[in-house]
Amino acid sequence: MAMTMTGEVQLPASREVVWAKLNDPAVLKSCIPGCEELNVAGETQFEAVAKMKVGPVSARFKGKVNLSDLDPPNGYRISGEGEGGVAGFAKGGATVALSEKDGGTLLSYNVEAQIGGKLAQLGQRLINGAAKKLADEFFANFGKAVQG
Repeated sequence: MAMTMTGEVQLPASREVVWAKLNDPAVLKSCIPGCEELNVAGETQFEAVAKMKVGPVSARFKGKVNLSDLDPPNGYRISGEGEGGVAGFAKGGATVALSEKDGGTLLSYNVEAQIGGKLAQLGQRLINGAAKKLADEFFANFGKAVQG
Protein backbone atom coordinates (compact mmCIF):
# COMPACT_ATOMS: atom_id res chain seq x y z
CA MET A 1 0.00 0.00 0.00
CA ALA A 2 1.39 3.41 -0.96
CA MET A 3 0.79 6.64 0.89
CA THR A 4 1.85 10.27 0.67
CA MET A 5 1.81 13.06 3.21
CA THR A 6 2.85 16.70 3.12
CA GLY A 7 3.04 19.36 5.78
CA GLU A 8 4.69 22.47 7.15
CA VAL A 9 5.85 23.41 10.63
CA GLN A 10 6.93 26.88 11.76
CA LEU A 11 9.90 26.65 14.15
CA PRO A 12 11.20 29.50 16.37
CA ALA A 13 14.87 29.20 15.41
CA SER A 14 17.26 30.01 12.58
CA ARG A 15 17.72 27.61 9.66
CA GLU A 16 21.25 26.85 10.92
CA VAL A 17 19.94 25.77 14.34
CA VAL A 18 17.11 23.70 12.80
CA TRP A 19 19.58 22.10 10.35
CA ALA A 20 21.96 21.18 13.18
CA LYS A 21 19.11 19.57 15.18
CA LEU A 22 17.86 17.66 12.11
CA ASN A 23 21.32 16.10 11.84
CA ASP A 24 21.83 15.32 15.54
CA PRO A 25 21.14 11.64 16.33
CA ALA A 26 20.41 12.36 20.02
CA VAL A 27 17.79 14.97 19.10
CA LEU A 28 16.20 12.74 16.47
CA LYS A 29 16.09 9.76 18.84
CA SER A 30 14.30 11.83 21.47
CA CYS A 31 11.79 13.16 18.90
CA ILE A 32 10.87 9.97 16.99
CA PRO A 33 7.85 8.35 18.68
CA GLY A 34 8.73 4.88 19.98
CA CYS A 35 12.41 5.16 19.04
CA GLU A 36 14.51 2.84 21.20
CA GLU A 37 17.82 3.10 19.34
CA LEU A 38 19.31 5.44 16.75
CA ASN A 39 22.93 4.77 15.95
CA VAL A 40 25.26 6.41 13.47
CA ALA A 41 26.26 3.84 10.84
CA GLY A 42 28.16 6.18 8.51
CA GLU A 43 28.48 9.83 7.65
CA THR A 44 24.91 9.99 6.30
CA GLN A 45 23.47 6.72 7.62
CA PHE A 46 21.68 5.66 10.78
CA GLU A 47 20.37 2.36 12.09
CA ALA A 48 17.18 2.55 14.11
CA VAL A 49 14.89 0.45 16.27
CA ALA A 50 11.41 1.78 16.99
CA LYS A 51 8.37 0.25 18.63
CA MET A 52 5.12 1.20 16.90
CA LYS A 53 1.45 0.45 17.39
CA VAL A 54 -1.01 1.00 14.56
CA GLY A 55 -4.54 -0.03 15.44
CA PRO A 56 -4.37 -3.61 16.74
CA VAL A 57 -0.88 -4.25 15.32
CA SER A 58 2.22 -3.69 17.48
CA ALA A 59 5.70 -4.26 16.19
CA ARG A 60 9.34 -3.44 16.78
CA PHE A 61 10.80 -2.16 13.53
CA LYS A 62 14.51 -2.41 12.77
CA GLY A 63 15.76 -0.40 9.86
CA LYS A 64 18.26 1.80 8.13
CA VAL A 65 17.97 5.49 7.35
CA ASN A 66 19.97 7.35 4.68
CA LEU A 67 20.40 11.08 4.13
CA SER A 68 21.05 12.29 0.59
CA ASP A 69 20.86 15.43 -1.55
CA LEU A 70 22.29 17.37 1.40
CA ASP A 71 22.03 21.13 0.90
CA PRO A 72 22.93 22.76 4.25
CA PRO A 73 21.04 24.60 5.72
CA ASN A 74 18.25 24.33 3.12
CA GLY A 75 17.25 20.68 3.32
CA TYR A 76 17.83 17.07 2.35
CA ARG A 77 16.19 13.83 1.34
CA ILE A 78 15.78 11.15 3.98
CA SER A 79 14.99 7.58 2.97
CA GLY A 80 14.76 4.34 4.82
CA GLU A 81 13.26 0.95 5.25
CA GLY A 82 12.33 -1.16 8.22
CA GLU A 83 11.21 -4.70 8.99
CA GLY A 84 8.61 -5.40 11.64
CA GLY A 85 8.48 -9.19 11.50
CA VAL A 86 4.95 -10.52 10.99
CA ALA A 87 3.57 -6.96 11.21
CA GLY A 88 5.18 -6.23 7.86
CA PHE A 89 7.58 -3.73 6.41
CA ALA A 90 7.75 -0.04 5.70
CA LYS A 91 9.96 1.83 3.26
CA GLY A 92 9.94 5.29 1.85
CA GLY A 93 11.44 8.70 1.84
CA ALA A 94 10.83 12.35 2.54
CA THR A 95 12.09 15.60 1.15
CA VAL A 96 12.70 18.17 3.88
CA ALA A 97 13.07 21.86 2.99
CA LEU A 98 13.95 24.73 5.33
CA SER A 99 13.20 28.38 4.54
CA GLU A 100 13.31 31.59 6.56
CA LYS A 101 9.87 32.84 7.59
CA ASP A 102 8.59 35.26 10.25
CA GLY A 103 11.93 35.46 12.09
CA GLY A 104 12.14 31.67 12.32
CA THR A 105 12.26 28.67 10.02
CA LEU A 106 9.51 27.03 8.02
CA LEU A 107 10.13 23.29 7.68
CA SER A 108 8.22 21.71 4.77
CA TYR A 109 8.08 17.98 4.19
CA ASN A 110 6.81 15.67 1.49
CA VAL A 111 6.67 11.97 2.39
CA GLU A 112 6.15 8.93 0.15
CA ALA A 113 5.96 5.52 1.79
CA GLN A 114 5.08 1.92 1.05
CA ILE A 115 3.92 -0.61 3.62
CA GLY A 116 3.22 -4.32 3.39
CA GLY A 117 2.25 -7.26 5.55
CA LYS A 118 -0.35 -7.11 8.33
CA LEU A 119 -0.03 -3.32 8.45
CA ALA A 120 -1.21 -2.99 4.86
CA GLN A 121 -4.32 -5.03 5.68
CA LEU A 122 -5.50 -2.46 8.25
CA GLY A 123 -6.82 -0.12 5.61
CA GLN A 124 -5.79 3.19 4.13
CA ARG A 125 -7.76 5.35 6.58
CA LEU A 126 -6.29 3.81 9.72
CA ILE A 127 -2.76 3.88 8.28
CA ASN A 128 -3.04 7.51 7.15
CA GLY A 129 -4.43 8.53 10.55
CA ALA A 130 -1.60 6.75 12.37
CA ALA A 131 1.03 8.26 10.04
CA LYS A 132 -0.35 11.76 10.58
CA LYS A 133 -0.39 11.23 14.35
CA LEU A 134 3.25 10.04 14.30
CA ALA A 135 4.30 13.02 12.16
CA ASP A 136 2.46 15.46 14.44
CA GLU A 137 4.08 13.89 17.51
CA PHE A 138 7.55 14.03 15.94
CA PHE A 139 7.21 17.70 14.98
CA ALA A 140 5.77 18.66 18.39
CA ASN A 141 8.80 16.98 20.02
CA PHE A 142 11.17 18.51 17.46
CA GLY A 143 9.71 21.99 18.05
CA LYS A 144 10.46 21.63 21.78
CA ALA A 145 14.00 20.40 21.04
CA VAL A 146 14.64 23.38 18.74
CA GLN A 147 13.54 25.79 21.49
CA GLY A 148 16.08 24.15 23.80
